[in-house]
Amino acid sequence: MAELQIISGKLSGAIKTVIYGPEGIGKSTLAACFPRPLFIDTEGSTRFMEVSRLPRPTSWAMLMEQVQQVGPRHCATLVIDTADWAEQLCIGGICAGKQLKGIEDMGYGKGYVYLAEEFGRLLNLLGGLAEQGVHVVLTAHAAMRKFEQPDELGAYDRWELKLQKKTAPLVKEWADLLLFANYKTLSVATDEKGRKFKAQGGKRVMYTTHHPCWDAKNRLGLPEELPMEFAPLASFFTAPPPVTGTAPPVPVAAPAGPQTKPPVQAGEQLPLTAPSAPSPQAAAPKKKPAGALEALQDLMTQNGVGEADVRAAVAAKGYFPADTPMANYPEDFVRGVLIGAWPQVHQWIKDNGDLPF
Repeated sequence: MAELQIISGKLSGAIKTVIYGPEGIGKSTLAACFPRPLFIDTEGSTRFMEVSRLPRPTSWAMLMEQVQQVGPRHCATLVIDTADWAEQLCIGGICAGKQLKGIEDMGYGKGYVYLAEEFGRLLNLLGGLAEQGVHVVLTAHAAMRKFEQPDELGAYDRWELKLQKKTAPLVKEWADLLLFANYKTLSVATDEKGRKFKAQGGKRVMYTTHHPCWDAKNRLGLPEELPMEFAPLASFFTAPPPVTGTAPPVPVAAPAGPQTKPPVQAGEQLPLTAPSAPSPQAAAPKKKPAGALEALQDLMTQNGVGEADVRAAVAAKGYFPADTPMANYPEDFVRGVLIGAWPQVHQWIKDNGDLPF
């Protein structure tokens, strides 16, 4: 029997960080200061920032594949901006895969259990990336919610992650560093008797430890309050030198053509499990939500799959003839089958590349 190995002292490695706070406070700007960041921008908030980014994911399947393809040769920090918009992609994927109009259609609480399990898969992938030496940063919005202690009378408001109740605890447990960013405001009396007050200040700060009014934690021994800058964190984040001569993990998606409304056609249901599909809620501000055909084309471009490959796979399963254009596929078929079960569809295409049509 091998002798038991005991490891003493601190261990170095990548850090998993969550930064959350009100909209517009500068979460994305702070994340861009981490070593060699690569953004997966789920909400389009980095359009005016000089950063490296992957094509904006238009489906949960696309987001998961992007994370799987990233490695140390592509970046020193992977940033998902934001986690709550990624959660909406996840919800859309579950609903499309199970032919539901909403996550609550599954019955009392069942949909949120599925959501936690599926979102946990993303956290596992990100944890594996951290084990390879890549820092991971999740940004998220904050929401003010009523909180009631089980052993106290009354309730009070507090800031929390803008995630579902079963998803938020997973993210907080997963993180090594949970930072709450907010404006520090002071109330100053405006009369001699102290009956009227006005707000002053507005300095942006980060809180690193738990407080009755917010969630925060750190495993680095940080002060309770820090200025919202990367400098106080810089000594904990190291980046290996960039690897030259490597291509980015995902090519830029080609723009999709206008979506045409397909005719309804009969066909059997594809015997594939459907874990994911795009969510229209994940569109960028002031931008029309991505259609099913556009989201499918994004996945195809990312994986080097042509329309002929998809049409061949569909024909081999007996749904539509091989000469049927993808634009004529029903939207629910594209969302629930081709996108929802994309890993299985893509694997079939790779295994059956040499087809007579």
